[in-house]
Amino acid sequence: MRMAKSEVPEVFSAPGAVARQALEFGDATDYTQMTGEYFSLEAGTDITPLLHGLKEDLCQSPHWGYMIQGRLIMTYGDGSEEAVSGEDLFYWPPGHTLRVEEDAEIILFSPQHEHCETLNHLKKQLES
Repeated sequence: MRMAKSEVPEVFSAPGAVARQALEFGDATDYTQMTGEYFSLEAGTDITPLLHGLKEDLCQSPHWGYMIQGRLIMTYGDGSEEAVSGEDLFYWPPGHTLRVEEDAEIILFSPQHEHCETLNHLKKQLES
């Protein structure tokens, strides 16, 4: 799920301030510790081959975040795709991969245990 800034409903507006809020933006009930992450990804990067060996060969961690700049294509386990671009808020459920269309800067918030599992797997794949 992604939302452009203009699609996030305005809660209030006052001189010098606008508040926007997206309700029900993913569920973190079943997760404990969270991580804050910053990623810089170059155009042409596709993490799909590095995910081989994980369940369904996909990242199984959900992510909440903000795309500072760039453009990614998310591919989900059912084959559907979603583009995420600069200034979008997003929620990526478990069961996804990504490829980078334009150099990207991303801020992610992820369940620590699940995403560390994925990142450790990626590091091992890169070392082999």
